[in-house]
Amino acid sequence: MIDIKLIREDVEEVIRKLNTRGGDFSYLREVLHLDVQRRKIISEVESLKHERNEVSKLIGQLKREKKNPSEILKNVASIGDKIQELDEKLRELDQRIEDILLRTPNILHESVPIGKDENDNVVLRTFLEPAKFDFTPKSHYELGEALDILDFERASKVTGSRFVVYKGLGARLERALINFMMDLHAKDGYVEIIPPYIVNYDSMQATGQFPKFVDDAFKLANANGNWYLNPTAEVPTINMHRNEILENDQLPLKYVSYTMAFRSEAGSAGRDTRGLIRTHQFNKVELINFSRPEESYDMLEKMIRQSEKVLQLLKLPYRVVALCSGDMGFAMAKTYDIEVWLPSQNQYREIGSISNAEDYQARRGNIRFRRKKNTKPEYVHTLNGSGLAVGRTLVAILENYQQEDGSIIIPEVLIPYMGIEKINTKGE
Repeated sequence: MIDIKLIREDVEEVIRKLNTRGGDFSYLREVLHLDVQRRKIISEVESLKHERNEVSKLIGQLKREKKNPSEILKNVASIGDKIQELDEKLRELDQRIEDILLRTPNILHESVPIGKDENDNVVLRTFLEPAKFDFTPKSHYELGEALDILDFERASKVTGSRFVVYKGLGARLERALINFMMDLHAKDGYVEIIPPYIVNYDSMQATGQFPKFVDDAFKLANANGNWYLNPTAEVPTINMHRNEILENDQLPLKYVSYTMAFRSEAGSAGRDTRGLIRTHQFNKVELINFSRPEESYDMLEKMIRQSEKVLQLLKLPYRVVALCSGDMGFAMAKTYDIEVWLPSQNQYREIGSISNAEDYQARRGNIRFRRKKNTKPEYVHTLNGSGLAVGRTLVAILENYQQEDGSIIIPEVLIPYMGIEKINTKGE
C-alpha cells in the first residue's frame, strides 16, 4: 500500500498523481481526516496513561503511610475504562484507514506516460519484421487441431470452455518451452522455484490482488475457507518472504518461478474465446526480484532485457511498449509490456509484462531489509516479469513458424528439447 506519510505531507498531490490512472481518488482526504483523529486519540491515551502512572505512585505512597486510597482507586479504574474505550476507537480508526489504503492503487512513477487506455501506450522498440507469407496464415487453434496437438473439444467436455488438452508434440512443445525458459533465466543468476499452486488470503492481499479483485479469484471450498488458486507466480513467490527482514548482502534476490496459473477472466467476456490467448488455466515462467530501492529501476531495465531474450532466441517478432497511466496494473508503479506478432490476427498481442511495484507490495507484506547490523529495517522494492507466458509463446511459434502444408518448423533453440525439427501434418 502507499505510505500514509505521503498523504500527511501533501494529500492533494497524491490525489493528483493517482487521478492520472483515470479514477477519482478524492476519497483519500478522508484518510487525512481519520489520521488526525487517530493521532489525537493516541495523544490522549498517552496522557491518560501518564496520569494513571502518577496516581498509582500516589496510591503506593498512601498505602505506605497506612492511609485509605479507596477514592483514588476509583479514579484509577475510571482512567482505565477511558483508556480501554479510546483503544477501541483507535482500533476502529486504524481498520478504516487500512481498508481505504488496501483499496488504493500504487502511485505511478514520474516516467509513466499519461494516457487513457492501451491506445495511448508508447512503443519503445521492435525486434524483427513480421513474417510475410505466400499463403493466408492460419490461427494457432486451426493449426493445433489439424495437427492433433491441441484438443479444445475434449477439454470442454472434461471441464468447460477456455481450457485445452495439450496432446503429443503439443504437450512436448509446451514442456520444452518451460524447460528452455527456466534454463535460460537460471543461467542469468535466478534461483529456480516451483511454489505451491494454492495461496491464502494474506498472500493475495500482500501482492495487491485482494481485496479489490477478490471476486475474480478461484476460491477453494475447503475447511478453512482461506485458499485460492494462484493467479500468477508473482503471488506465491513474493510471499515466500512475507513478514521477513532480509540482509543487505542477499539483495538483489532473484527467483525464476514456474507455476500453473488460474484466472477467472471475469472481465473478458466475449474476448478471445477460441484458442490459447485467454484461458482459465495456463503455464507461466515468472521473474521475481527483491531489490534495494535505489537499484530497482536499473533492475527493471535488466529484467525487460532478460524477458526479451526469450523471444530473440526463438526469433519471434515483438515490440516493447511502456504502459500509460490509464492502462497500468493496480499494484505497479511502472510497467513494460512485450507484445509478440501474431500473423493470423495481423497484430501484436501481449505475451509478457515486466513491472516495478517499488515498496507498495513490501508494505502490504511487511518485507524489509537491513543495510547494516544495527540500522533500522527498510522496505525492499519488488519487481516481477513474465519470462514468459508459456501458452502465448506456443501460440506465437505455431503461427510464425507455420508452413503452407500446415506443418510447424521448430525454432533452432528448441530442437535439443524437442528432439525433432518439424511437427508435420501427421503430428509426428
